[in-house]
Amino acid sequence: MSGESSYPTVTDETALRDLFPAPKERVILKQMTSLDVYCRRLIEISPFVCLATSDEDGRVDVSPRGDAPGFVRVVDDVTLMIPDRRGNNRLDSLANIIANPEVGLLFMVPGIDETVRVNGHAALIVDHALCETFTVNRKAPKVVIRITAHEVFFHCAKAFIRSKLWQPGSRVERGVLPGLGQIVAEQIAGKTLSQSEAQKADAVIDDAYRNLLY
Repeated sequence: MSGESSYPTVTDETALRDLFPAPKERVILKQMTSLDVYCRRLIEISPFVCLATSDEDGRVDVSPRGDAPGFVRVVDDVTLMIPDRRGNNRLDSLANIIANPEVGLLFMVPGIDETVRVNGHAALIVDHALCETFTVNRKAPKVVIRITAHEVFFHCAKAFIRSKLWQPGSRVERGVLPGLGQIVAEQIAGKTLSQSEAQKADAVIDDAYRNLLY
């Protein structure tokens, strides 16, 4: 990759830690092995979580997961369940979980700058009765992801404060980028689409958003 050898790098943890002050004690102590009442509450009101997985070779993938608040079910102090809603059928996250069940979760709530991080062990549950309990619009997921947490903690708000992520003034007009249909079609075709072709490509995506969410 261009630029790989252009800059000095840090290659061991001792050298890395020498660059930074030691973390404050509370930063270490806040890490828990189970969900307390505050972590549970944030998860219960969260409509969005990022799921990080990796394959057997350590190649990492992060997948956004979203639905109505409460779509991630808090079963007990260490167990979460996430319905695998309809997607593009690449199955990147699910295949990774089979290869390497260690996962990371980052829960977000619009308007709250703090997040909850959960690291744990995932399994893919295909029990029909359980999947049916996650039915929305008469559609049940085929798989439910069960996560058994082993590290849980609140993450501070600095990134959200710096980015102003939830502030209305940070919103951009959707028109700064073409529609996803046009983007993907041009990436596949390797050429710029005509206006009519772009409209048709975007119409396919818009139809999926309206009719194929579940």
